[in-house]
Amino acid sequence: MRTSLTGIAALLLSSSVVAADCSAVLDHEVRLLADDSVVNLCDAYANKVLLVVNTASKCAFTGQYEGLETLYDEFRDRGLVVLGFPSNDFGGQEPGSEQQIQNFCRSTYSVRFPMFAKSSVRGDTATVFWKNLAAVSGTAPKWNFHKYLIGRDGQFVAEYSSLTRPDSARLRQQIEALLDAD
Repeated sequence: MRTSLTGIAALLLSSSVVAADCSAVLDHEVRLLADDSVVNLCDAYANKVLLVVNTASKCAFTGQYEGLETLYDEFRDRGLVVLGFPSNDFGGQEPGSEQQIQNFCRSTYSVRFPMFAKSSVRGDTATVFWKNLAAVSGTAPKWNFHKYLIGRDGQFVAEYSSLTRPDSARLRQQIEALLDAD
């Protein structure tokens, strides 16, 4: 009996430590794409390097899904997670339902990195998560496939415009440096 109480106490303490150590950047709950499940970003991605991207299925940059999936496949075992957030904020280029978006991403680009609920990412209608990213980086997305790099400590590191492809040497070097830091 004492062992199980000790285990429960340790679990409670460890979860409160995670919550206490959570950065303001990641202290958010977001819903998974085409799913009712909600993910706490701090709990789910503690000690991970994150590349947060606003995505769209009908954009000239949509082919970046392939490169994002390649990055995720190549570096996930070392601690990189790509987080995709479909958005219809730019030119109505993500008009479909969440199920349609999910089907498109999986069947066209074999996307397996986590995708979240269709979100507003700019202006007054942006979700709190995206408002916080814009505040800490000093830059809100100007178009689809804007990227924010977050370190293992949950702190903002860099932002990259839509023109920065996932295979960009600069982006890859920054990711590798963050992965190698620990």
